[in-house]
Amino acid sequence: MQIRELERELGVELVTRRQGGATILTEAGTEVARRACSILSAARDLTDCVCRNRPLLNGPLRLGVIPTLAPYVLPLLLPELERSYPDLRLDLLETQTKTLVSELAQGTLDVLLLALPIEKAEFETVALFNDRFLLAVPADDPLPERARVTRHDVNARELVLLEEGHCLRDQALIFCGDRDRTNNKLGATSLATVLQMVASGYGVTLLPEVAINVEVRDERVKLLRFVEPQPRRIIGLAWRSTSPRKADILEFGQIVLRALKCEQSHRAELRLAADAARAVNG
Repeated sequence: MQIRELERELGVELVTRRQGGATILTEAGTEVARRACSILSAARDLTDCVCRNRPLLNGPLRLGVIPTLAPYVLPLLLPELERSYPDLRLDLLETQTKTLVSELAQGTLDVLLLALPIEKAEFETVALFNDRFLLAVPADDPLPERARVTRHDVNARELVLLEEGHCLRDQALIFCGDRDRTNNKLGATSLATVLQMVASGYGVTLLPEVAINVEVRDERVKLLRFVEPQPRRIIGLAWRSTSPRKADILEFGQIVLRALKCEQSHRAELRLAADAARAVNG
């Protein structure tokens, strides 16, 4: 009824109604919906603007994260946020880049944590860190663990990837530069599944460094470094240029870096302790 009333006011048909109750947007309806999203986004930014004098990272912050980051960064990030900004309420959406970008443009998310770049003129971005790729291969692969591998080593093997829509899949294919050698029939929804396929001998995969501690606990998989310059993805934040919460978002980025740095320091201490124990026992 509200749509019909709007059609009467505008003097144009916004939806085409079909039998069974199905409707699709007309060309005019698509344009009205697009502009309505912009209006709603601006209204949300107006609310944030009125509240911008509040302390940093106070109240709700709607965060979008890609699936190849969320399981590895959030367990480190959330405790750090709780310690530093206990009054922050983080609302989370984990999904693929295309959906996150759409939600950010519509104003239903405040900031994205994802792989850069993203080609959107209405967004601002900031790079946080480089996430290098390693080659995960079955443990019985003839390449030695200390070997530095190349693109040729990848293309000489079957490449197991995430399903279409994941930016990590696209980045792997760009690096390989040869889709014909890729087993495109295989596609998983998580890196955990991809690593199980590698362990079972289905092929090899490019694994982000940020995921190593969580995903590689299987003795049937070994990791190999690439020759320089090592392939990598750039991880950063994106937000609407019109958002008045830039200071919040930049501070959020610093918390991400702090959490990752603490984890790296902890890993270094564990390695030193393990080396010392081996020296004593040896």
